[in-house]
Amino acid sequence: MPKPPDQRPVGLRTVFAHPAYRRLWVARTASQWGDVFAAVALALLVFDLTGSALGVSAVVLAEILPVLLLAPLAGSLVDRLPRVWVMVGADLMRAVLAIALVFLADDVVAIYVIAFGLSVGAVLFNPAANSTLPAIVDDDELIAANSGIWTAAVLSQIALAPLAGIAYAALGPGPAFAINAASFLVSAAVLVGLRLPAPPARTARHGVFADAVAGVKVLIGDRVLRALAAGQLLAALSAGATSALLVVLARDHLRLEPSGYGLLLGAIGIGAVLGPLVLTSLVTNPRRPAFVFGPYLLRGVVDVVLAAVTALPVALAALAVYGLGTSSGAVTFNSLLQSHTPEPVRGRVFASFDMLWQLGRLLSLLLGGALAAAIGIQAVYYLGGALLIAAAVIGWAGLRPPSGRARVGPR
Repeated sequence: MPKPPDQRPVGLRTVFAHPAYRRLWVARTASQWGDVFAAVALALLVFDLTGSALGVSAVVLAEILPVLLLAPLAGSLVDRLPRVWVMVGADLMRAVLAIALVFLADDVVAIYVIAFGLSVGAVLFNPAANSTLPAIVDDDELIAANSGIWTAAVLSQIALAPLAGIAYAALGPGPAFAINAASFLVSAAVLVGLRLPAPPARTARHGVFADAVAGVKVLIGDRVLRALAAGQLLAALSAGATSALLVVLARDHLRLEPSGYGLLLGAIGIGAVLGPLVLTSLVTNPRRPAFVFGPYLLRGVVDVVLAAVTALPVALAALAVYGLGTSSGAVTFNSLLQSHTPEPVRGRVFASFDMLWQLGRLLSLLLGGALAAAIGIQAVYYLGGALLIAAAVIGWAGLRPPSGRARVGPR
């Protein structure tokens, strides 16, 4: 008799044995390398040109707006068109825009417009990539497959962000933007050879707007997707402010020097790297509520601890746990969303979740800054912890099957 899926962990070696997964992993990792260089250079460049934090915040807004405005339509396109070619097209568009940044790095208006355009490419690429993964690995391999992609992204951030800052100081922004453009071209070249199984034939053709509405109806009408959506929104409402204002917590509450803030970020990074490694050694099936929403509860408790204590060792340990909860939760959440969502609507559902995340993040940034100024940074973290705990409770209840029903499974 075969063992239950959650007793047969699948390692990275298994998923890397799939040629299609190797292509997708290489493409996403190469693109992530370029994104790290570009993100660091863009923030430093805009601050140099504008001299204000508001100017840097405007770049964040330019990146969020396309998701809020275009995600439903982008999801419809992802479900209507071959997903590999959607990703390739998005990469080529972003490569052109990144090259333009090399020559327009002294024009702040052009920088905002290009940042908007780069985000449009991501709005198309990300749902297509997330929708592609279930087509190239088995259901019980999704945890390992998502862990491999997440770990590469975290390690890229840890290793390359300091190097990007050094490169900007020594060479200016041009090389960073050129590296980003090259990364998109590498990603596109690798993805051209990606072959996916033919999707089921569409039984009917509707307009793009009608498809978008149909995708929203699927999300609203499905109990599991509703639970995941509620968790996504509440987590974004928490993490948008607590992540952005960690530097304020370090300075005003923990009384740390700038080097201490770097230690806090390093603790999160260590935990984030460990999370997927722990998952791949212990878990295959993400469908139990503890695997998906337990990390929200863990992160909520950490936020409360950070608000209550001032000892640096406790803060470092708590943030390492926070990083572990963030990465392991992201992997199980994504894996459940991929396995549960019907293939014909995956693009629209993933785009909707991207929109919920960015909407919550934007509201959190606006309200969190005002709350910190009016009451203090501790209130932001207490509220952030409460939101994450609420996400865990609501999501846990939503994933639990009604009495007499079978457990949540793939569809």
